[in-house]
Amino acid sequence: MTATLLAAAVVAGNAVWNGAAYPSADPDAVARRLKAQSVEVYDGFALSEKYAAGTSRFDTSACYYRGLRSITHIDRARSDVRSFGLDWSIPGVPEATARDAQLRVRRQLEQKGWKLTLEGDRAGAHFRELGFRFEDPEGVDQIDVRWNDSTTTLFISVYAPCGQVPDSFVDYGWGEADWHPKK
Repeated sequence: MTATLLAAAVVAGNAVWNGAAYPSADPDAVARRLKAQSVEVYDGFALSEKYAAGTSRFDTSACYYRGLRSITHIDRARSDVRSFGLDWSIPGVPEATARDAQLRVRRQLEQKGWKLTLEGDRAGAHFRELGFRFEDPEGVDQIDVRWNDSTTTLFISVYAPCGQVPDSFVDYGWGEADWHPKK
């Protein structure tokens, strides 16, 4: 009985100290998934060829310790856990065209079971931004779509949360062409 209690205390203590474990992530599979989602958004906009996608960028970002251990590692990123993001834009899109394109993508994501998690329309003294964020049905990946009136640009971000990567993983060095939604 005492050994069982001790074992339970060790397991519980470890969970409190380390927090929830990050899920495993295959960086190549995550990258392919984000690229496919990005292409679906681009195609869902159904814009004329006049509106070509501009620059794109694929990044990995730092992730941090969880649980009480995070207190002893404040602002120290883990080397074995990364998040992933793919960002691109379409410049020169008039507001009416952008609104129609956004509406088509919203409907497409809703039909696929994605959940609206943020209604991001906002305005300031010298800008207006129209946008939203959806999360996939499993609650893992996110898609942000925004349009800015000062640049008349549609901005798209496809994001995968933190996951534990293999020890051999090194940040990708792929260029823009590798992640362009039409390649």
